[in-house]
Amino acid sequence: MKVKKVVLAYSGGLDTSVIAKWLNETYQCEVITFTADIGQGSEIKKAKGKAAKLGISKIYIEDLKELFVRDYVYPMFRSNAVYEGEYFLGTSIARPLISKRLIEIAKKEKATHICHGATGKGNDQVRFEISAYALNPKIKIIAPWREWKFKSRNDLVKYARLHNISIDYDAGKKSPYSMDANILHTSYEGGVLEDPWESPDDSMWLRTKSLHKASNKADVINLTFKNGDLIKINNHTLSPAKILNKLNTLACKHGIGRVDIVENRYVGIKSRGCYETPGGTIYHKAHKAIESITLDREIMHLKEDIMNKYARLIYNGYWFSPERLSLQSLIDKTQKNVNGVVKIKLFKGNVIVMGRKSPKSLYSKDLSTFESDSGDYNQQDAEGFIKINSLRLRKT
Repeated sequence: MKVKKVVLAYSGGLDTSVIAKWLNETYQCEVITFTADIGQGSEIKKAKGKAAKLGISKIYIEDLKELFVRDYVYPMFRSNAVYEGEYFLGTSIARPLISKRLIEIAKKEKATHICHGATGKGNDQVRFEISAYALNPKIKIIAPWREWKFKSRNDLVKYARLHNISIDYDAGKKSPYSMDANILHTSYEGGVLEDPWESPDDSMWLRTKSLHKASNKADVINLTFKNGDLIKINNHTLSPAKILNKLNTLACKHGIGRVDIVENRYVGIKSRGCYETPGGTIYHKAHKAIESITLDREIMHLKEDIMNKYARLIYNGYWFSPERLSLQSLIDKTQKNVNGVVKIKLFKGNVIVMGRKSPKSLYSKDLSTFESDSGDYNQQDAEGFIKINSLRLRKT
């Protein structure tokens, strides 16, 4: 395969640093790196220097935190999407954004190839590549973990040292876990986690306090929604990324947002992973609370029915598919009256709904009260309702 120019999704870590050198050595091609700052932390600052030391011709580093939360996380939150009942899709939702920018940069730089560092056993290879092909069916993709001779990350360390590539291993940073992080979450896989019976050390968790170290004093906050999106915390208007950051800080304090699950990967492998989604856990609970008083019953039930399908589409890499876009249009339409305030108490790992109110509320105290028969509901009508709905069950 002849490659002249390739755009590499570059994190600055071991895998992609080795890949950058391997691409040049294997294909004698020009390598351009793209690093998306979506809130993963300090590694962003180091990525540019590492890329420069590798002799990269062009280095793209972009702050995409607001774009990520506004155009990817918020639309997903409107759906209440949770994969297999527990995973808030923190890694999954970041991949289409990175793929989109890879395609855009490749077009700008007239590169025929893009490259990623996802392994041949994981979901990310699927997410990156399906997204890329949806945006540019003619793009060529290099996936080194499916091509090269290396079998483990120990092999990568040897290669890095042979070629004087600066890696975190040499600075004493030898995390036993494979990690991914962004403003929404941090994930942990590998190491002792590959045995589903073994518990991780508490020191693994980086973004949330353990329950015994969490604050002994609760916080009560008011969260304001407009058209299904969170726009204010305690009546202070903030941008989407700043709202999520604020929720992350509060959740960390109270030990909120940890899960330890075994999930079904799209490629057919069961995988054990631990996830921290601190602010997202609060957001999810609050959004469902405001929907509870603003959504019609059948609309709410319809959303529940399609949520699992929507979550699987994101998990499996189909963000840019026509079916996800169609579902998004339906979901967004349901949110036009999802306006109001939710009062939330945060304490020792718990997100407790204390109250909710909305100018678009469908809740009627007159109908729900046990104290009188006021309103349009006549209790005697229930007898006929029950008989009609039980008719098929009584015909035995």
